[in-house]
Amino acid sequence: VADYAIGYPFAYRPEDRVLLSPYMNGAGLTSGDPLAGWVANLWKPGEPIQTYALLQRLSARIQKTLAYQIREEPGVQTAADTLSRGTGSCRDFANLFMEASRRLGLASRFVSGYLHAEPSAANYGSTHAWAEVFLPGAGWKGFDPTIGKIVGTDHIAVSVARLPESVPPIAGSFVGPPGARLDVGVWVTELD
Repeated sequence: VADYAIGYPFAYRPEDRVLLSPYMNGAGLTSGDPLAGWVANLWKPGEPIQTYALLQRLSARIQKTLAYQIREEPGVQTAADTLSRGTGSCRDFANLFMEASRRLGLASRFVSGYLHAEPSAANYGSTHAWAEVFLPGAGWKGFDPTIGKIVGTDHIAVSVARLPESVPPIAGSFVGPPGARLDVGVWVTELD
């Protein structure tokens, strides 16, 4: 990370702001906004904190305070919906992380892909979503609020976008004779 961005808050350089402005379009913190109060509890102005530590705190807070829920319904909940419901899917958590990061003045984007994890009753294979934040000197760095960790080698990015709705999941239909069925699964395995 560039020296000037190690500690939070920092300001992007003018040449970076031109390119990053589409990823920073979140509104500022305003009273009455449920996200404003939630973000205000992450960090108090004047409190010395490293940028990575703040972003990790944000990721961990989402994972610890909200309940993960598999959602088959299309679309992404707004950050306010996720906070009011107290639950969300990985795409909802990624969107909340993005909006909170943007409220902190940081450029953020949505990532869709896969997470290599052992199959279980709760994880039978599916797409996965997380967020990335642009850190000067380091580039785009991923944070996965569903598991509360920094993105690592088990995350496989397929697409990135400024807005979650720009990366819709695969959809389709199946037509067959009566009684026919279609089973779909995703398996991510490590190659030797």
